[in-house]
Amino acid sequence: MAGSQVVLVTGASSGIGRATADLLQARGHRVIGTSRRASPGAAPWTWARLDVTDDASVTACVAGVLASEGRIDVVVNNAGLVMAGAVEDTAIEEARRSLETNVLGAMRLARAVLPGMRERGSGTIVNMGSLAGRVGMPFQGIYSASKFALEGLTEALAQEVAGFGINVALVAPGDTATSVVDNRVRAVASQDPASPYAAACARIVAMYEADERAGAPATGVATLVADLVEGRRRGPRYAVGPVGQRVMVAARGMVPGGVFRWGMSRYFGLRR
Repeated sequence: MAGSQVVLVTGASSGIGRATADLLQARGHRVIGTSRRASPGAAPWTWARLDVTDDASVTACVAGVLASEGRIDVVVNNAGLVMAGAVEDTAIEEARRSLETNVLGAMRLARAVLPGMRERGSGTIVNMGSLAGRVGMPFQGIYSASKFALEGLTEALAQEVAGFGINVALVAPGDTATSVVDNRVRAVASQDPASPYAAACARIVAMYEADERAGAPATGVATLVADLVEGRRRGPRYAVGPVGQRVMVAARGMVPGGVFRWGMSRYFGLRR
């Protein structure tokens, strides 16, 4: 869609969300960036409080944007929570927190904006997935599960709303240098030395964090999102990030499952 659009970006206080909001505002769009906590400070775009895990917060935020702007052309569902820990160690409430943010949060916001998009016969929804949503990552199983689920939700939604002129796409970044390193949530039990998983979990999460700190800048993901917003790309899903990680994801569908799992276990130093 050409011209200036009204864009709502969740999780815009830092990282990919902040880079995306900044770039879209610089390109002439009217951007409303959101976060759960206090305003991120000086920003060229408008800030709004939004907790994607809360129905009332989503309803109020969308209503406020519609009252001030008259429409919402684009939603970038970027708000996310990275949960680390062994699956066995992860309490159901801990897992629920991740799923509420990463899957149901995107669904809540989509449900809130779709009536207006259908009425206008246009709109774009970009969901922020992850390469961890293509490959189950040890000691990030709940995070992987949430991003696998988001992929399926996005694929189904895209087919359901295409006839109304609405484009839905998923962007799956690999390691990106953002504050996710500092904001990762850890399952309490996996931090207990008594856990049979504690040592392996600590070692492998440290590997993830080293890769993230050395990851690609968030501006690369933001540029891809901007291309989707502005119609230069119309594909359903995009992987972006280090070449080695994208090759690993592609290999998952081309080599026998046992061989792939052996390679993953060997890379992470896990017993088989």
